[in-house]
Amino acid sequence: MIEIKSIHKSFGKNKVLQGVDLIIPQGNTIAIMGPNGSGKTTLIKSILGMVLPNQGNILMNGKNIQRSWKYRNQIDYLPQIANFPNNLKVSELIKMIKDIRGGEIVEEDKYINLFSLHPFLNKKLGNLSGGTKQKVNLVIALMFESPLIILDEPTSGLDPVSLLVLKDIIIEQKKKGKTLLICSHIMSFVEAVCDTIIFIWEGKIYFNGTISALKKETAEDDFEHAIAHLLKNAHV
Repeated sequence: MIEIKSIHKSFGKNKVLQGVDLIIPQGNTIAIMGPNGSGKTTLIKSILGMVLPNQGNILMNGKNIQRSWKYRNQIDYLPQIANFPNNLKVSELIKMIKDIRGGEIVEEDKYINLFSLHPFLNKKLGNLSGGTKQKVNLVIALMFESPLIILDEPTSGLDPVSLLVLKDIIIEQKKKGKTLLICSHIMSFVEAVCDTIIFIWEGKIYFNGTISALKKETAEDDFEHAIAHLLKNAHV
């Protein structure tokens, strides 16, 4: 579905991505992991067209995304930090996003119910807690029927019940054959929902494979210890 061909990105003298080659097949749920500053968000924003690589190409369904924007209609995106207008009510924000996106099929009622947001629909976003804002963020990201879903730290601020709801939603999306890219530091969450781990270190792909393959490669039975093993070896 997505083919990334030797992309490089620098911000001044800081080399953030260094020749990343990656194929993201349709229907997989992939965790993009790595320490802070490793290039995870830059990679995601490159796929979204929010960052332009200095070198290399990104293809979606065989077509180069450069100087294109229509392909974004096939992507639902949850940013790590959603800067909502504080003066808008939740219902007004959802309506605005629907108007911007156009005539796609939406399931906002389903997700509003799942995240118990009905009591907050007429409240202004500036008056909401961080966890409630994250639930609104998730509703906006999930309510369109797009084949690719990108979630950047989706568990941030969620209570245990909402976290279980999110896991069930992701499993449901997987059954629909959707492709999901997830950035998360929560190991138990990644292990519960993801098929493949992509570990980025200093702008390069350090590991790309299944969780079982990672455990085998690192000789660790526990996923958290396997990731810690990668980090330790990457520093060597």
